[in-house]
Amino acid sequence: MGRRRTPELYRAPFPLYALRVDPSAGLLIAAGGGGAAKTGIKNGVHFLQLEQINGRLSASLLHSHDTETRATMNLALAGDILAAGQDAHCQLLRFQIHQQKGKNKAEKAGSKEQGPRQRKGAAPAEKKSGAETHPKGVEFSVEILNEVQTDFSRDPLQKVVCFNHDNTLLATGGTDGCVRVWKVPTLEKVLEFKAHEGEIEDLALGPDGKLVTVGWDLKASVWQKDQLVTQLHWQENGPTFSNTPYRYQACSESGTFLGLGTVTGSVAIYIAFSLQRLYYVKEAHGIVVTDVAFLPEKGRGPELLGSHETALFSVAVDSRCQLHLLPSRRSAPVWLLLLLCVGLIVMTILLLQSAFPGFL
Repeated sequence: MGRRRTPELYRAPFPLYALRVDPSAGLLIAAGGGGAAKTGIKNGVHFLQLEQINGRLSASLLHSHDTETRATMNLALAGDILAAGQDAHCQLLRFQIHQQKGKNKAEKAGSKEQGPRQRKGAAPAEKKSGAETHPKGVEFSVEILNEVQTDFSRDPLQKVVCFNHDNTLLATGGTDGCVRVWKVPTLEKVLEFKAHEGEIEDLALGPDGKLVTVGWDLKASVWQKDQLVTQLHWQENGPTFSNTPYRYQACSESGTFLGLGTVTGSVAIYIAFSLQRLYYVKEAHGIVVTDVAFLPEKGRGPELLGSHETALFSVAVDSRCQLHLLPSRRSAPVWLLLLLCVGLIVMTILLLQSAFPGFL
C-alpha cells in the first residue's frame, strides 16, 4: 500500500513554526519565516479564512502581516489579540475584521472599472502562494499594540507564550530558564523568577493562578507565583528506558482528543483519557512538525467541521499546513434509538392485537 496522503490546506512562502485557530471568526493563523539571515525568505504572520466549500474544508489567505527581519516562533491567542514570540521579544498584535458599509453609486462605478467581474459560478483564478483574497465588503487590519524583551540569555530566544484564563496576564519562557509574567496589553512586568536550569520548553497558566512549567533540566514544576508547589523529575518519576535520556516536552489543556506531531513529520490523534489511537499518518510532512492545533468545537467550529468529529491542523518547516480529519465515530443519536424502540413496541402491540383480539 502507498503512503496515506493528507490534504494540503495551505503552503506559505516561508517555513512555518506556529499555529492558532480563532473559532469565532473562522480564522487559521500561521506564522514563521527565515529569520534575519539574508536568504530572501520572508517573515510573517498569515491570517487564513476557513470555509466549507462543496462539503470540503478549505483555507484562503485573508491577510499577510510582515514581521520584517524576525521570524515568529510561537503564538498565543486571546480574542482579537495575538502574542507573537520573535527572537528574544514578545509582540502584541490586535487584528480586526471590518465589514464595509454599502458604497455609493460613484464608488461602485469606479470599482467596476478596476477589472472584469467574475461570472457567477465561474471557477476562481489560481493564486500563487501568499496571494491575498479579500471577500467583498471585508477589510482586515493588524495593529502592533506593544513589544517587550522577554529573554536575556547569551543567545536569547523566547520559546513559549500563553495567556491566563481571563486574558489579563501573559506568561513567557525561554532559553534563560526564567518565567516572566506581564500585564495585557501594557506588557508591564508583574513577576519574574528562575524556574529551570536551562531552557523552558513549555508552560501553562491555570484558572487558580497556578503555573506549570517544563524544562530541559528533566523537571516539570507547579508554581504558585514564584513558590514551588510540587515537582516531577523524569529520572525519579518517569518510566525508565535503558540509559536513553528523556525529558518532559509539553504541558497542555485537557480535552476530548490529543493531537501529536513528531520530529519525523508524523501526525496522530488519540483519545485524551485512554490514549487510544484513532488516526495516524506516518511522515505526513517528511520533516519535523513544529505545531499542531485542533479546530475548537465552538464559534464557527461545528459549521466548519461538517460531518467530521474533529479536525487537526499541522505545520512544519516544509512551509505546509495540513488538514487531518477524523470521521465521526458516533452512531445514531440516543433520542433516535429510543424513538425507534418505542415505534417497534407500538407496532408489536398492534400486530398482537390484530392477531389475538383479546390480547389486551
